[in-house]
Amino acid sequence: MKWVTRKRIHVNRTATAWLIRRFLDPKAEIVFVDANEVAAIQERENAIGFDVPGARYPHQDERGRCSFEQLVNEHFPNDAALQRLALIVHGADFPKEIDITPESAGLWAISQGFGDEVAKDDAEVVERASFIYDSLLVHLRRHGR
Repeated sequence: MKWVTRKRIHVNRTATAWLIRRFLDPKAEIVFVDANEVAAIQERENAIGFDVPGARYPHQDERGRCSFEQLVNEHFPNDAALQRLALIVHGADFPKEIDITPESAGLWAISQGFGDEVAKDDAEVVERASFIYDSLLVHLRRHGR
């Protein structure tokens, strides 16, 4: 399946791409484009858009959830660790709610370093940052969160 989002990713788009590749579609093609191109690609190529207005999974839905939370709630409603990770990502993605979990501020800070000096493009950011999300999920599962 093809997924599409806006380029220059940070916490939510990185987490969402990780979730897609780890749990929803390991062979997913994820493309990163200008925000104003997402809706057209979603329509023209039957792609699934995320983290941008007009996408199937918008940056913030009517319930206030980021795209990562939307996908976790839809596909993994009974996975306590992924649900907790969704709260962490939410807090890191919406700075006014950064205190929602103790981990959110750290994840926000780490994600601010994603970019040209860390990786050559968004696909490499996802590849390199996957270690962070894998590690955090293992921690949450070990501690029954």
